[in-house]
Amino acid sequence: MRRCKLRIAIGWGLLLGCLAITPLEADEPAWPHPVHHPESPLMLAGDWLPADPHRIDFSKLPRVPSEHVVVNNAEPEMGVNQHNYLARYGGKFWLMWSDGPGVEDRVGQRVKFATSEDGLTWTEPRFLTPEPPHSGPASAHYGKRSDQGSRYISRGFWQRHSELYALASLDEAAGFFGPSLELHAFRVQLSDQTWEDMGVIADDSINNFPPKQLASGQWMMSRRSHDYKTTGVQFLIGGDHAIDQWESFPVFGTASELSAEEPLWWQLPDGNLVALFRDNHRSKFIYRAFSSDQGRSWSPPVRTNFPDATSKMHGLRLLDGRYVLVSNSNPSKRDPLTIAISQDGMVFDKLAFLVGGRQVDYPHVMEHDGRLLIAFSSNKRTVEVLSIRLADLDPLEMSH
Repeated sequence: MRRCKLRIAIGWGLLLGCLAITPLEADEPAWPHPVHHPESPLMLAGDWLPADPHRIDFSKLPRVPSEHVVVNNAEPEMGVNQHNYLARYGGKFWLMWSDGPGVEDRVGQRVKFATSEDGLTWTEPRFLTPEPPHSGPASAHYGKRSDQGSRYISRGFWQRHSELYALASLDEAAGFFGPSLELHAFRVQLSDQTWEDMGVIADDSINNFPPKQLASGQWMMSRRSHDYKTTGVQFLIGGDHAIDQWESFPVFGTASELSAEEPLWWQLPDGNLVALFRDNHRSKFIYRAFSSDQGRSWSPPVRTNFPDATSKMHGLRLLDGRYVLVSNSNPSKRDPLTIAISQDGMVFDKLAFLVGGRQVDYPHVMEHDGRLLIAFSSNKRTVEVLSIRLADLDPLEMSH
């Protein structure tokens, strides 16, 4: 098996003051700026917003009309479905997710996928990954949390030039994560929709979302190592010359003042980058950091005023220049799933209700032909998709 080439880079210029995480301020904060005001906590704004964002009445948020479909349901087998990712390739929509026994990420978990012509009618799901080594249904450890067995975890589609890869991590299934942690790539064969294992592309690494391309032509994705709870979150940059060549850059402070999980990043209109982090210290707010050197160093993460249920989020920049963020913004539970809208990628001034009345989480969003497709899970048992018209976001009105 081919091994990856991974280098660790330390940005010493950022080390000074890296642990000074800014708390929320009582006074009106400055508008955030990647260079001049990276310490600003402002991320949600508007006359409709209560002084305490945790007091938002989510039942009164404007509702976004949508079409809805359940793609897969693991409830009858008491299985798990989560870690959903969408892509558009070869004239079809592609959807992948983690599918396994038990509650979450246990021995024997694999990755499944399905395809669709319209985003609402999906093929019968098929396995994308093989059985984890010595961890199939015949294993004595199948369905357990054990370091004697392994699991695959779905990590997203990566369209690199003309080829589509599916990424999946592999490690021991005892906790998060095992010391054998590695990130694999599988390349699709369009003729029969089978997947070729291309081997390990990053040792001791699990990403959160697949790589996106920087202005330099290099790719970037987040990285957590098996000991990330003490070492923090990093970003991998590379992938241009070979799929297994990456350099790793840390985000200082992500393992001290917050317990950073499941990072998300995008590029701002001025070319700077912003990264958002779930906080497992349960502050119930999103943390944010900026990079002005294409991901090689990052400002100290700051707790924003954007509420969060300590859950995975996803968002992107639309073709019209706006940004959307889909998340569980109700701090008390993963219900509902909401969509926030921003003009500049830093401050969101609209927040709307997508789906709820039950646990709904693990969203992934993509834009195509005037619509958004949003994949998500319900109670970690089903894979579901919403289709919404971008035009239906325009008339949303926030009530005071």
